[in-house]
Amino acid sequence: MAPTSDSGRSPAPAVTRAAAILILLAERGQPVGLADIARALGVAKSSTLNLCLALEQADLVRKTEQGYALGRATVRLGGAFVREFDVVREFYRVCAEAPALQNELLQIAMLDGTDVLYLARHEGRAPLRLSASIGDRFPAAITAVGCALLADLDMDEVRRRFADPAALPRWTDRSVATVDRLTAKLEATRARGYALDDGETHPGIVGIAVAIPPRTSADQQLAIGVSLMTTPSDADREHVVAALLDARAALTAPQLRTGPASSS
Repeated sequence: MAPTSDSGRSPAPAVTRAAAILILLAERGQPVGLADIARALGVAKSSTLNLCLALEQADLVRKTEQGYALGRATVRLGGAFVREFDVVREFYRVCAEAPALQNELLQIAMLDGTDVLYLARHEGRAPLRLSASIGDRFPAAITAVGCALLADLDMDEVRRRFADPAALPRWTDRSVATVDRLTAKLEATRARGYALDDGETHPGIVGIAVAIPPRTSADQQLAIGVSLMTTPSDADREHVVAALLDARAALTAPQLRTGPASSS
């Protein structure tokens, strides 16, 4: 994470730096020492300590023998964020009731810049350790859920977002590595009606995903995807795609709306 050199332009520099600490701890996924945090922020250790103490009082971070880690309050905040999505709440029921999906690994994700953020995960038979968990961020260009979402963007917008080569990391020798290849893959996604990750994220893992249209203009667009540990036959792939399309239809049904508008 780059130092917060622009914090001087922030209306509340201390808040900006505190947020940077939380993001750093989330990205590292393990305790980080005070000196490392100060170095990442580009500020003095004394100032960093004061920020960490304030975050600790709010239960947003906790101090361990190895350094600072995220606190319990971040779990409540993350849970509150996910609960805003009606689709996420219904996702688990839909997966459990779909015969073709209930034994598979499925996820729901949203687009965030050039990444996807995973919001929900249904595990079928056995956990797939290589796959993303709730709260993980993966490069959008190489994931099925990411490409399902990117395919709905204007291609000029895609080129703008992925102008920096760092936005196209190669996780396997099949990973898309150029903007031209990415746009071609997205055009193919549009043509077939679903996105495909054939070993781009992990060797031997096939991902299939479809975008979930937002029910209102205020809703965030999401995608639902399945991760398969073996390459499916054409018939099996069509079966999975049909099941995903049925799940998408169930997740966008008007009766899932909540609040006063649900009675209309």
